[in-house]
Amino acid sequence: MTTLSKQPAPGHAADDFKKPRKRASRQADFRGLGDLKIALVFIAPAMIGLILFYLVPTIRGIYLSFTEYSILGDPTWIGTKNYEKISRDPLFWNALKVTGEYVLINIVLQTGLALGLAILMQRVAKSTIIRGALLMPYLMANVIAALLWFWMLDYQIGIINQIIEWLGLPRVAFFGSEQWAIPTQALINTWRHMGYTALLIFAGLQAIPATVYEAASIDGSKAWSTFWRITMPLLRPVLVLVLVVTVIGSFQVFDTVAVTTAGGPVNATRVLQFYIFQRAFNEQDFGYGSALAVILFVILAIVAFIQMKFLRGTQSDLD
Repeated sequence: MTTLSKQPAPGHAADDFKKPRKRASRQADFRGLGDLKIALVFIAPAMIGLILFYLVPTIRGIYLSFTEYSILGDPTWIGTKNYEKISRDPLFWNALKVTGEYVLINIVLQTGLALGLAILMQRVAKSTIIRGALLMPYLMANVIAALLWFWMLDYQIGIINQIIEWLGLPRVAFFGSEQWAIPTQALINTWRHMGYTALLIFAGLQAIPATVYEAASIDGSKAWSTFWRITMPLLRPVLVLVLVVTVIGSFQVFDTVAVTTAGGPVNATRVLQFYIFQRAFNEQDFGYGSALAVILFVILAIVAFIQMKFLRGTQSDLD
């Protein structure tokens, strides 16, 4: 007598097939949730620091900009009076003009020299030691670099003026002249940041495929034509990043001015960041200083947006 095996109904077979899949899906969800928890644990310290030292002070600074506040008293709400005073403040407009002059000189010199150094690192100086040496000025503190150049460019005992005198030329008051003060500040910071900027551009050059240059060589393209038609367009995202970082850093120049000229001579180097410091901490007018800081924040946001928008910083010609 043969025994017939009991076959499952078609509907039950489909349900049994779906159960392992659902179980695997739930396990994947739990695993993903576990990865998220681990990621949040690692992000938490930086996130807490961002909130405590950036977000909270920013919100409080915006609030204080609408108040009259001295450190000895409580903030008093005055609305937009600080901003109205700023619009009529000749020192603010002078600081904005001086800062713009500094930013322009610094951007042109730093980006141009860094691009040249990056190309030399790619084609000539391939030693890691040489590339590391270019970064050494950036590892130096701003105050130390400023004091170093302050002594080297001193009118009486500076070695640079000694060399100028040996060449039969008159000495130059680099920090004491209204004409030379801001260009000198820009040159100091260009020297310090040039190596770091060059390494950023060098990294962008390394990301350009060699096959692109090989194709251009086969087509008979000259070196200068290849640079302008291939290298520069493909390097645009990195150059935009460099410009944004450099512009933001240039607008925030402070320590070089503070340890060399302190805003002089005759307000020739009173940049916006240094003016904010003077109004807030020297004159104890934290409401006015906060309003100046908010204006600087808005200027930086607008400049960064314009650069990213019109220079197409998020797009690459390799796509």
